[in-house]
Amino acid sequence: MKNEFALAFNEILEEKQLPKEIILSAIESAMVSAYRRAVNASSAQEVRATLDPETGKVVIYAEKEVVDGVQDERTEVQLEAARQVQPEAQLGDMVIVETTPKDFGRVAAQTARQVIQQRIREAERQMQADFFNKQVGEIISGTVQAVNTTQGVTVGLEMKAEGLMPPSQKIPGERFKVHDRVRAIVLEVKDNPRGPQIILSRAHRNFLRRLLENEVPEIYHGIVEIRAIAREPGQRAKVAVSATQPNVDPVGACVGIKGVRIQAIVKELHDEKIDIIEWNPDPVVYISKAISPAKVSGVYLNESDKTATVVVHEDQLSLAIGRDGQNARLAAKLTGWRIDIKSLTEAAGDAISKLQTDSSLSVIAEYEKDNVPLIEAILAKKAENQVLMPEEFFSLIQFVERVERRTVEKKRAEAAAAEERFAEARAGIPLQAFEMDIETLGLPEHVYAILTEAEHRTVGDLMMAMKLDPDSVLGLPGIGPKAMQAIQSALGAVSFPEPEKPAEAVAAEEEPQAAAAAETAEAVSEPVILAEEAEQPAEEKVEVAAATEPGQEEEPEEEKDFEKLFSMQNLKVEAAVGEEDEGAKKDKDKKKSRKDRVIEYDEERGEKVARKKHKRGDSLEEETW
Repeated sequence: MKNEFALAFNEILEEKQLPKEIILSAIESAMVSAYRRAVNASSAQEVRATLDPETGKVVIYAEKEVVDGVQDERTEVQLEAARQVQPEAQLGDMVIVETTPKDFGRVAAQTARQVIQQRIREAERQMQADFFNKQVGEIISGTVQAVNTTQGVTVGLEMKAEGLMPPSQKIPGERFKVHDRVRAIVLEVKDNPRGPQIILSRAHRNFLRRLLENEVPEIYHGIVEIRAIAREPGQRAKVAVSATQPNVDPVGACVGIKGVRIQAIVKELHDEKIDIIEWNPDPVVYISKAISPAKVSGVYLNESDKTATVVVHEDQLSLAIGRDGQNARLAAKLTGWRIDIKSLTEAAGDAISKLQTDSSLSVIAEYEKDNVPLIEAILAKKAENQVLMPEEFFSLIQFVERVERRTVEKKRAEAAAAEERFAEARAGIPLQAFEMDIETLGLPEHVYAILTEAEHRTVGDLMMAMKLDPDSVLGLPGIGPKAMQAIQSALGAVSFPEPEKPAEAVAAEEEPQAAAAAETAEAVSEPVILAEEAEQPAEEKVEVAAATEPGQEEEPEEEKDFEKLFSMQNLKVEAAVGEEDEGAKKDKDKKKSRKDRVIEYDEERGEKVARKKHKRGDSLEEETW
């Protein structure tokens, strides 16, 4: 049967829902604190405690100094006792020995109790923080515990945690009572000395996103994707969705049969109106759908400042703007474009004004000069509250379309020209310039401070500004003609070191050079054949010059000439090694080194002949040329 300690230990584990190691660590820390309190031990002394969870026995170990005579039992131990724990212990060593007191005392026990409670509370708070940090952005349910108009609603959550829903995160018009069940998302988990503070929200757009995922299986499984959400809690929301698979209607999947799916979400959000629209990659189509339920006559984009001009009929203007501009405001949040909504007559009047004032629209103005009086007459008729015919509305729409399209094309051309000008300026500046601080230019201190404040922090930034628009630099407060001259002089004198080439580039450049050097060396090693001799016939190349008359003595110079000719013949034969000509191969076999040949004068012939010397003796054999 288990003792009382084991039963109490298991009861704490079950009640606190904490790991066994945490409870053991808390009790051991409490025992160490109780020992220090009981014997008044120093905080510098190392003290450890071990606990047996089955028997509840606690053993305390403390670090003590080995001495001959013990004067303070708290910090000293006899040599014999120390060697029972550590056989090699010597006098003056520090050893850890068991020093469990017989009785901790009432004060020490109270201290241990407080430490255990504190450690368990800290473990509970840490576990709560870890759990709810993983739940950030997810929907959780709780019970209302308290309602405060200034602080918000306190919600009881699982793991004995409490969440706070500030007034700003509530849906306007909602009223909660104690013990009401409420659903919200975990917006944030803050660290607090009293435990983690869990902030809940029902007004965040992600709350609507999670509700859609729960109610629409196609969204949960990824068949339908939520592209954007714009929401004003308690009033209206717009959701853009798209299908990731063909033949799937994303809007119909979200609405459900007879609106059963969307109605469940509307009820949860305190009757908040929700518009589901289909996302489109074309901004014109996307903005037209975002303005729904109003019907749009035309959408014209200004990509430079991301502004969209939306033209609608007179009877659709109030619907497009919405109550207090709510529809237009939500459409702008949903699409990311700043939307300017105009009526058809207002857009036509602005188009006429553009033609008359903007000189860059002279071409379209010349083309529309005959249509302008007609448009002005239609506008005058509308101003008198007369009914316009459908063809007159069509004329207004076509006129606005032509002028606005021309304006859009003009702005795109200007933007393209500006980008081209920027690219040209950027191409003429080395990359090193954008890594050099303008301090390296040596400008006066006040000029340096002004340029730095104007975000011209590198030499490249300053060079770009001087190339694109020097007046923008001159227009800076404190920059005058002298400062501009100093800037221009400094930029003209700056030099940029050549960047070090990568090892691969250097190796790639050295390969062709090495190959060329090898070819040159090979060419030098090959025998050179004179052009004059190359032109001679083969018979003349191998023929020996005629000898002198009979009785004439040999002349060393002639012999040298013969030897020179003989050597040249050898060079010619070596140069023709690669040829497949049979005659050349025979000539090669005949031409040997001069070491095995002797030149003699044949008296019978009256000429010089070459004789071959055999290795087997000194006999000579005449060689045929």
